[in-house]
Amino acid sequence: MNTATITNPIMWADVPDVDVIRVGPFFYMVSTSMHSMPGCPIMKSVNLKDWEIVNYVYDTFEDNDAHRLLDGKGIYGKGSWAASLKYKDGLFYVCFSSNDMDQFYIYRTDDIEQGIWERSVIPGLHHDPALLLDDDGRNYVIYGNGDIRIKELTGDLTAVEPGGADQLLLEGERTDMGLRIEGCHAYKLNGYYYLFFIEWPTTGNKRRRQVCYRSRELLGSYELKIILDDDLGYHNNGVAQGGIVDTPDNDWYAVLFQDHDAVGRIPCVLPVRWVEDWPVIGDDGTAPQRFETRLPAAEAKPIVISDEFDYETNKLALNWQWNHNPDNTLWSVTERPGYLRLRTGKPADSILTARNTLTQRTEGPTCRAETVVEISGMQPGDRAGMAALQNQFGTVGIAAGEHGQFTVDMCVNGGDGREEPVESVSFTGERIYLRIDFNFEDSLDEAAFFYSEDGTAWTPIGRTLHMKYTLDHFMGYRIGLFHYATRQAGGYADFGYFHYSRQQ
Repeated sequence: MNTATITNPIMWADVPDVDVIRVGPFFYMVSTSMHSMPGCPIMKSVNLKDWEIVNYVYDTFEDNDAHRLLDGKGIYGKGSWAASLKYKDGLFYVCFSSNDMDQFYIYRTDDIEQGIWERSVIPGLHHDPALLLDDDGRNYVIYGNGDIRIKELTGDLTAVEPGGADQLLLEGERTDMGLRIEGCHAYKLNGYYYLFFIEWPTTGNKRRRQVCYRSRELLGSYELKIILDDDLGYHNNGVAQGGIVDTPDNDWYAVLFQDHDAVGRIPCVLPVRWVEDWPVIGDDGTAPQRFETRLPAAEAKPIVISDEFDYETNKLALNWQWNHNPDNTLWSVTERPGYLRLRTGKPADSILTARNTLTQRTEGPTCRAETVVEISGMQPGDRAGMAALQNQFGTVGIAAGEHGQFTVDMCVNGGDGREEPVESVSFTGERIYLRIDFNFEDSLDEAAFFYSEDGTAWTPIGRTLHMKYTLDHFMGYRIGLFHYATRQAGGYADFGYFHYSRQQ
């Protein structure tokens, strides 16, 4: 049997706060999705290396002005954070907290790939939660930053258990810490309770590292060991935050992530061995860039795809996510077969406040996105095109003026969220071809913008965008297709395709 060779990172794309479980021969992973909808992507693999998106936990999880981008601010950098994934007795559970809602959500299904998820909501923020489904039939959530708390949940995980544990569990180191312990992953193995955390010291290597607490008793006391302090040779960015998973052959691996600047936070897989009932990650604390496994080889599935928008029903491929909740009355891939039609709704003053921007991730080391927009349905004041989307965005698109006049614009965030034109060129055609080239090699983090009248001869426009990962969005750069009105609703733009390629 051919076996998989793992090379880190396993995906050079924004898949942060990963949590992985195994059920039979299959591994499942959930990750943070914040303001992208649908959210909490479920990915599947047979070898921890090749993953495909198979489901989402929810299409949307709240329906208010902030989630609909109607409050002028949205939920950038908020939404669902650091989900925990568990399986027990035929049921899959996902939980997360929402910073904007100050609530704790628990979802459950008996079919992780095709099923509908039922949810329960518990008041209060439970930061970076970890579910622990103990073998005595009792259930807990362990959560917090620095001061870690534990709370007992009911047997069906729908509410807090009356009279159950609800207390401080342990306190992380306070001295010389820029980030105290958080991002809990909890397990009961070998007669121990193991709690995995990330922390970020301000002394020594001054980078994020992975630590483990263990105890024979759930409520303590716990002993501590640093189990990984390594950056894979990348700019002193520590590989940390995540958990461990076993294989059918009883091998163990850690699935963690690493900051890679503008492209986002990218997942890595590292071997684990057990020494005196402590998990030891990598080669005595050094993370290997490449190693062999006994897991089966498999076909790589793309996390970002090209799309001809050739759909029989109004349901997009799982690779697509909307920026915030979409208005489902204003988009279609069936109204004009072979096209994504985006109609305008409530006017917006920027792509950051415009609804129905359809996005996919970017990938390193370099990638390219191209689209074509037919513009006959646009109204004066409408803007349509493609974006390199983060707070410090760049857009290339078409702007509709008076009396059927159009311009091709390359814009950036002018400092107040509005699109500030860097270059504007008159345009008289019926369709415009647009392209963005991304370069994340060694954190160069540049995007270049182009337009074409025929899709063959490309003209650069504007300037190079120096992309920057900012914590107000807390997400790697995404490719976005957009159309919004600045004056009045009613226009439409038709996107004929989305073509994507990357350097392997």
